[in-house]
Amino acid sequence: MSVGFIGLGIMGKPMAKNLIKAGYELIVYDVVADAVEEVVDAGAEKGTSSADVASRCDVIVTMLPNSPHVKTVVLGKDGVLEGAKAGTILVDMSSIAPLITQEVAAEAAKKGVLMLDAPVSGGEPKAVDGTLAVMVGGEKEIFEKVEEMLLVMGASAVLVGDIGSGNTCKLANQIIVALNIAAMSEAMVLAKKCNVDPEKVFDAIKGGLAGSTVLNAKVPLALEGNFKPGFRIELHIKDLQNAIDTAHGVGAPIPLTAGIMEIMQALKVDGHAGDDHGGVIQFYEKMAKVKVRK
Repeated sequence: MSVGFIGLGIMGKPMAKNLIKAGYELIVYDVVADAVEEVVDAGAEKGTSSADVASRCDVIVTMLPNSPHVKTVVLGKDGVLEGAKAGTILVDMSSIAPLITQEVAAEAAKKGVLMLDAPVSGGEPKAVDGTLAVMVGGEKEIFEKVEEMLLVMGASAVLVGDIGSGNTCKLANQIIVALNIAAMSEAMVLAKKCNVDPEKVFDAIKGGLAGSTVLNAKVPLALEGNFKPGFRIELHIKDLQNAIDTAHGVGAPIPLTAGIMEIMQALKVDGHAGDDHGGVIQFYEKMAKVKVRK
């Protein structure tokens, strides 16, 4: 199976490298030349455009920042649909609005191109070690053809429903992650303000009901003051905006999501858009006038 991979950012690059390690023949493309060269050095072949990659591959994976990028790469000039043949499978692993996924899939279908939406969760560390959670929307028969490939990049790949369902699932995931980070931040800052060691609080609660993957991943980094991006605040803002827009469209109230969105927007204004989303704790530190970090 020849695989094209378009989008070699903080997540796409390690995902592509894992496919190469697993023996897949990869043709890659990105507008950032250095990213392409790094993956080519790892064993991939260079494509000259999205259309070129699509014309040479059975499966095309896209891993792009947001809905407009997916529409441009797939539907635009020199895009995937210009090069793809009927029967080609497009697996969009970007995190975008479900309605845009359905719009792109409908256009792809006109050319006989089959599509899945398969956004992921886990951030850069899990992209590197190939243990992402992959949430898939689309037809079962298509999913089964690429499931083995998806499990090279993820510890799990679950078909959750029709096309667009993967991104709906990702929006739910991003709400839960954001609110977990906010709760963690409030709790650690409260502990510090009460002159209780946040690290000892973390050790005491992580094995109980309050324990979570988010808690275990983000508290140690917060204690170090390490907000090097694994998943940037500006990208989480994008996901939460998609969640809010989708929720408004279907009449689902999500007031807690709106609250954490405002906190992230405040951090963006303060120059923290490029920080890891665990950097939300900086908002609470600023308000409480304390530093949780050691």
